[in-house]
Amino acid sequence: MIIEHDSRNSFYRFPFGAVPCLSTVVLRLFVKIEDIPRKISLVYTFNNKPVSLTMYYINSIAQGSLYETMLTVPETPGLLWYYFIIETNTKTYYYGNNSNKYGGLGALYQDIPPSYQITVYKKEYKTPDWFKNAIIYQIFPDRFYKGSMDSFAAGRDDILPRKWGEIPYYKKEQFGEEYKSNDFFGGNLTGIIEKLPYLCDLGITAIYLNPIFQAYSNHKYDVGDYEVVDPMFGSNELFQKLCNEASKYGIKIILDGVFSHTGSDSKYFNKEGTYSTTGAFQSKDSPYYSWYSFIDYPDNYECWWGIKTLPQTNETETTFMEYILTSPDSIVKKWLAWGAAGWRLDVADELPPEFIKILRREIKAFDPEAVIIGEVWEDASNKISYGQQREYILGEELDSVTNYPLRNALIDFACGHIDAYTFGMRIMSLYENYPKEAFYSLMNFLSTHDVERIITMLGDAPPEHTLSPDEKAEFILSKEKFELAKSRLKNLVLLQMTMPGVPCIYYGDEAGMQGYGDPFNRKPFPWGKEDKEIKAIYKEMIDLRKKQLILVNGEFEILYMYSSCFSFARYNKEKMILVAVNMSTKQEIFTRLDLARFCPSHAQDLKTKIKIPIIDGIIIFDLPPLEFRVIKVDIKKPR
Repeated sequence: MIIEHDSRNSFYRFPFGAVPCLSTVVLRLFVKIEDIPRKISLVYTFNNKPVSLTMYYINSIAQGSLYETMLTVPETPGLLWYYFIIETNTKTYYYGNNSNKYGGLGALYQDIPPSYQITVYKKEYKTPDWFKNAIIYQIFPDRFYKGSMDSFAAGRDDILPRKWGEIPYYKKEQFGEEYKSNDFFGGNLTGIIEKLPYLCDLGITAIYLNPIFQAYSNHKYDVGDYEVVDPMFGSNELFQKLCNEASKYGIKIILDGVFSHTGSDSKYFNKEGTYSTTGAFQSKDSPYYSWYSFIDYPDNYECWWGIKTLPQTNETETTFMEYILTSPDSIVKKWLAWGAAGWRLDVADELPPEFIKILRREIKAFDPEAVIIGEVWEDASNKISYGQQREYILGEELDSVTNYPLRNALIDFACGHIDAYTFGMRIMSLYENYPKEAFYSLMNFLSTHDVERIITMLGDAPPEHTLSPDEKAEFILSKEKFELAKSRLKNLVLLQMTMPGVPCIYYGDEAGMQGYGDPFNRKPFPWGKEDKEIKAIYKEMIDLRKKQLILVNGEFEILYMYSSCFSFARYNKEKMILVAVNMSTKQEIFTRLDLARFCPSHAQDLKTKIKIPIIDGIIIFDLPPLEFRVIKVDIKKPR
């Protein structure tokens, strides 16, 4: 008995992946069973409304029967879910997505199966081209570079000044009574301006800044004043200078917007009485009182993840919306006018859908080329948050999301936790679920301020939860493990720079910085002590991406995924770039790629410039352990 549907095979489903509203999708099912099917149905659900369509016999193949139906998707964006029911006179079969819900080849079930997903998006959905071409560099401002400005002269007497190169404080007793994140190393906007030549030389075209607005902490996610650059970092005028100077190097600036909460020490809440304004904590007559939710005024209030220094905002409250989004001089527009090229939205899951849609409407009306990125840790196409199906990439919301699923898959593959096939399935699941505009705009990173440094992860470091804070603070990879990590990193950076999406480098990754999670991933940049080999790896891979534009906008197809070897193609009508990596530390891989359908005429290793023989459309090459190949192929026609 064989029943088969493959959502990634155009024979069974056409077109591939996400589709615009009102598109027609052809769906087929192959059936080879002993009993004659009495009825075969496609069952789909959209907006929780199930619909059953009869599938019709079209022809016999391979001693079985092929059934087909044509489905016109709705005129509104959303997620369509489908599976199949095969009824005979004696039995009912169910066919749906595989148990991992990766898409592709499905499976038989005794009852209602996991459904396949079709993402339906607005036909007009478009993300900024400049962003798809970008190489992003993420900067945690206090820890990047001090510059000639003295940050410690900003007039605060409640900070703990630190020497550059020291380990950030990580214990409550180091701060006094509680963990306050008020230890500062002195990095500032002047330092970023002074390092623009360094970033330009690296190949960077966009900078994503962690929050720079006035706030008590070093991380600034406890916003004190949305309208002012924190004096520790500089001034509003200095920010505008940064944008102007960066533009001379072809670099754009992206800001971090924290709108789901403010700081308790803010001009809006003003629990500490720091600001001259009347805050919501101080009086119910405050103009900001309606921005917050009090359970028992004033001390008991809704706060972000239970953290009392982060009172939660009512994002859809009228005056808050006007202040942040809709007024002519709203926060999001004001900073765009001062030179920012877009916003990254902190904890997008906790922003109401209405808020995100209005934010997009307002930003795109002000500057259609401004980018909107959401912090999402899972597959953003089908994320459920707080019991609600979230809509992030259907054409009315975000341009991009943080691609944590890719990071996790890359680390698992590199460290041998999964094989190439599983890695490929996880990547293809994203490709299938995301609109192409979104998939090619995903923020692809290896590290961030919220997770462990990539070099630490690739060096087989002990799991973070097994170590004490002191052990994490002091941990450094052995020389042997560091070399292993570098060898693995070379392949991962190659994949990061050649797969669809926008590469983002967390400051210091190119210098070989190590560290577990916060605050050990936020150490000061080791100027003068960078690992030259790792920096050279990044420069080489960035240069490859920038020289081969097909790596930005070319079609994407996985060609080989077996054991520790993963290979894919980026191509257009004239040429192809083949990328192949071997993640094994010991085994050499013999790779045979059949490209006959593309009619390849010439192939050359891009690094060695050696010609690769093509025999009957087949390319053969060896991959030593932890090595890669990048091959340029001239083609006569794609499939």
